[in-house]
Amino acid sequence: MVKEIERAGIPVVQLCNLVPVATTVGSNKIVPTISIPYPLGDPGTSWETQWKLRYHRVGVALDALTDDIQEQKVYKVKI
Repeated sequence: MVKEIERAGIPVVQLCNLVPVATTVGSNKIVPTISIPYPLGDPGTSWETQWKLRYHRVGVALDALTDDIQEQKVYKVKI
C-alpha cells in the first residue's frame, strides 16, 4: 500500500514495529514503534512517559515526511 501511495506522488512514512518486514516490502521511510497492540505507547508506564514516547515518534515521522531520500531509511527513535 505504501509503495502505491508514493507512486501517486504522496509522501508516506510507515510507523511499524516489524522493521524487517517493512524493509522487505520496500517501504522507504520507516519509523520504529513500540509493540503491536500499542504502537505509540506503553500502558505499563505513566501517562507522562507515554506522552513523551508518542510525541517523539510522531515528531520523527513528521520530520521524515520532509526528507528527500533516494534509498530506504529507518529513522532513529529514543527508546
